[in-house]
Amino acid sequence: SRGRDFGAWLGLVPKQTSTGDRTILGRLSKRGNSYLRSLLVQAARVLLLWPSKWRQHSFGAWLTAASARLHHNVLAAALANKLARIAWSVLSQNRVYEPRTAVVVG
Repeated sequence: SRGRDFGAWLGLVPKQTSTGDRTILGRLSKRGNSYLRSLLVQAARVLLLWPSKWRQHSFGAWLTAASARLHHNVLAAALANKLARIAWSVLSQNRVYEPRTAVVVG
């Protein structure tokens, strides 16, 4: 029903174990379609290779901040989850993808 549920169904969110006031995030769960999940992770890895194109596709500020604090494998999984949510939104609303492109200077 939501993009968040789609990402979770694909297994692009960490497995969560909670006890009391502690929340422990584990590895990615291997639920859902493994082929589609691997395609989204590969697409994320390809996008991570070109930092100069991040701003072009409206990932600029988010990816720059995330790449400073996350390991590259964790960043690829987070970006794959973001791409899955975008894909769900486009498909559920029956629309064409329209990136919020930023003007690239220089």
